[in-house]
Amino acid sequence: MYIEQLYTNCLAEAAYYIESNGQAAIIDPLRETTPYIELARQRGATIKYIFETHFHADFVSGHIDLAKATGAQIIYGPLANTAYSVYNAKHQERFALGQLSIEALHTPGHTPESTCYLLYNDQQEPHALFTGDTLFVGDVGRPDLLDGKMSKEELAGMMYDSLQNIILPLPDHLLVYPAHGPGSACGKNIGKETHSTLGQQKLTNYALQKQSKEAFIEKLTHGMLPPPAYFFEDARINKEGYQNIDAVLQNGNQALSLEAFEAATQNGALVLDTRTPNDFEQGHVPGALNIGLNGQFAVWVGTLVNINTPLVLVSQPGTEQEAVLRLARVGYENVKGFLQGSIATWQQAGKPLATVQSITPEQLVQQAQAPQHVVLDVRKPGEYESGHVKGALHIPLANLNEQASTLDPEKTYLIHCAGGYRSMVAAAMLKQKGLHKVQNVYGGYGKIKHTAIPLEQPEVAGA
Repeated sequence: MYIEQLYTNCLAEAAYYIESNGQAAIIDPLRETTPYIELARQRGATIKYIFETHFHADFVSGHIDLAKATGAQIIYGPLANTAYSVYNAKHQERFALGQLSIEALHTPGHTPESTCYLLYNDQQEPHALFTGDTLFVGDVGRPDLLDGKMSKEELAGMMYDSLQNIILPLPDHLLVYPAHGPGSACGKNIGKETHSTLGQQKLTNYALQKQSKEAFIEKLTHGMLPPPAYFFEDARINKEGYQNIDAVLQNGNQALSLEAFEAATQNGALVLDTRTPNDFEQGHVPGALNIGLNGQFAVWVGTLVNINTPLVLVSQPGTEQEAVLRLARVGYENVKGFLQGSIATWQQAGKPLATVQSITPEQLVQQAQAPQHVVLDVRKPGEYESGHVKGALHIPLANLNEQASTLDPEKTYLIHCAGGYRSMVAAAMLKQKGLHKVQNVYGGYGKIKHTAIPLEQPEVAGA
């Protein structure tokens, strides 16, 4: 028996490779097929099954292309209706894989079709549970992704029943392999580990504690941030099918001359600069949005950019295909190409460069006291509540597009996040909207909290 977790930090997503006696199964593959095909080839195995835990909303699955390339069978649980051929497993139906077997456990809650897969070892004893978005380390899947087709309370009630009746009776020694880790928007507060044991989760996960159904529903549905807009489009794509990934990469990975690049922008394409914040601040195409490949690139593109927006890229040379691939993973296929030669081409042609001023946390202490200066905290609500600069204006980055109109263009905004990635995104967004008095704070709150600036922190119980 061989199990490998293939974890992708950019999406906080885990796919799985399971193998026995030359037969392999893939669970929840990402859009690209090469990693799975190559792993099976290296190990001398044939991919027999592709198991999907549910219709993913945060990424486009690679199941269709992988099935076409390998002949493997796509398996969903009950209630999964697709526009392409799949096998719908019945609850508790088993599938042989070499000396192992995999049992489908229908666990509705995150979505109606959500299904966990219980792996039995060569002695046919329960060994591991692949939980998809039903159970995470420290959390469970959010129940609000059906866009009005079913209320979050209804789905939360289903989740309670699934946890109580199907998950909790399983043995404590089971390894728990979820589809996501920390940073994913598929849960409210996913723990830092990417796997666990069921026994540990029974002890520490709030969703598995003894509680009434009503209390569970209230706890699960309270304090959820709105899901990124692209979630609903990705779920639709996963149900209906999609364009072959090789064609998407070929179309998007096109080197554009300066003239073609400018023509695309004049026709409505957004300039997406995927370089690091440090490179972006020193010089960029005016009006560009900076979302760097060095962070949760795909998630933030999906959160901040309409999925139908045509895109042209400015990337560090050699990273263009990676950017196109990571965009395709979340369903962003309208990439017209990238500026050949990157920002150097723009600069050598004598085109104007825009910059972003950045300051140190120590400079923030002085600047924050100046008239018409406002500290703008763009972290998530939970981060802000755990401690923030006293008097700071809090607008989470995900909400900045809609709330930017409330800001005063005569004021100077000193923008920070936790470490400096999101604050540069925010600075670029505000400059796009005509607010040019912005300054990015290096190091974010992680550095700011060690300065002399006054902070507000939560009270410690018993203190």
